[in-house]
Amino acid sequence: MPVSKPVVAIVGRPNVGKSTLFNKLIGQRLSIVDDTPGVTRDRIYGDCEWSGHHFSLVDTGGIEPNTDDIILSQMRMQAQLAIDAADVIVFVTDVRTGLVASDSDIASMLQKSGRPVVLCVNKCDTIGAPPAEFYEFYNLGLGDPIAVSSVHGLGSGDLLDAIVQHLPQEEETDTDGELIRVAIIGKPNVGKSSLVNKICGEQRCIVSDIAGTTRDAIDTTIENEYGRFTLIDTAGLRRKNKVEESIERYSNLRAQMAIERADVCVIMIDASVGFTDQDSKVAGLAHEAGKGCIIVVNKWDMVEKDDHTMIEARKSLEKDFSFMSYAPIIFISAKTGQRIDRLFELIKHVANSNSMRISTGMLNDVLAQAVARVQPPTDKGRRLKIYYMTQASVKPPTFVCFVNSADLFHYSYQRYLENRIRETFGLEGTPVRMIVRERGDK
Repeated sequence: MPVSKPVVAIVGRPNVGKSTLFNKLIGQRLSIVDDTPGVTRDRIYGDCEWSGHHFSLVDTGGIEPNTDDIILSQMRMQAQLAIDAADVIVFVTDVRTGLVASDSDIASMLQKSGRPVVLCVNKCDTIGAPPAEFYEFYNLGLGDPIAVSSVHGLGSGDLLDAIVQHLPQEEETDTDGELIRVAIIGKPNVGKSSLVNKICGEQRCIVSDIAGTTRDAIDTTIENEYGRFTLIDTAGLRRKNKVEESIERYSNLRAQMAIERADVCVIMIDASVGFTDQDSKVAGLAHEAGKGCIIVVNKWDMVEKDDHTMIEARKSLEKDFSFMSYAPIIFISAKTGQRIDRLFELIKHVANSNSMRISTGMLNDVLAQAVARVQPPTDKGRRLKIYYMTQASVKPPTFVCFVNSADLFHYSYQRYLENRIRETFGLEGTPVRMIVRERGDK
């Protein structure tokens, strides 16, 4: 999210339809929608465009002005951060419940912010004149309310017109440097949100010891000396039989979608718990999707250490993750910030490996040397011949080998060639795909 794009925050009490409105305005189902109050917890960003104006829309958790609940009070703080950063605020109310006390509390909180506020009265689902209850929202003192149905999209054009009127002029954005999308994945409670907060230097995501605090996949764009990165904080991935409520099922789906759109996956493990089967399942999702992978061992500050602790832990993890031996392993602490700079170096390096393109000439030089060093396998007097090799695609690097017989091209020899290519071109942190074609194959 470039800094110069105006920010519009959607706020209101729980269950007035903020996430439904957010999804309707950005034109995709990015935010989880459910009838349970308090489903949205963190700030969720989406891009919106209306009559030539581009802006970032922020969905926030419902504001409960007076609460002692840990998660609810952190949700209120997240909403306050969104209000502080916004250029325009859309205050969503619900015509069905009418004007309630917490609406008035939120209205006075918004008036103090000094930001332009667009008052939206949601759930006006019938065409024609709005219901009589609509007019009581004038009492909030925020100007003319706009009747909207976020489910059907009625009135959304009027709402967007009102937002655009208050937007500041857009500045030219400097889009130098490619954006690397990084999905932070892992089991619940390994410290994914804490890592994002540490990197951003602010309470960007709600953090608590309660597993499953994060529900949506939350994007945060940052820039540092290593480049521009979008960090995608995801919900912790549990085993299928542990996923009970529908909200968690959506969260799992969001995490898997986050892996799909990422360039690099940071697979987080809790050092105080150690490796579990679920860690390998989560890593398997990233490996199957062909993403650049880094195994990050968090909470390293909590482990009692001597001279050999890290060496032994690394050896043990290499055995556990033998199916993705290409992935580098790094030990960090999201709490203290230990080795986070080194993590960004690795992310940059792995993203480059994942998108590396190698010329056919160079590939075939490596192939000739590899074949001269270790002869291709034979079977019943027939020897495998590899005519040539070419790169078909990137992300992940995919190579096509043209051979005389696919049956002779054993997995072990494929692995040998893959390792030679990795060594020569430094393909660390990325899976490599091999496609075998017999001569005459289409």
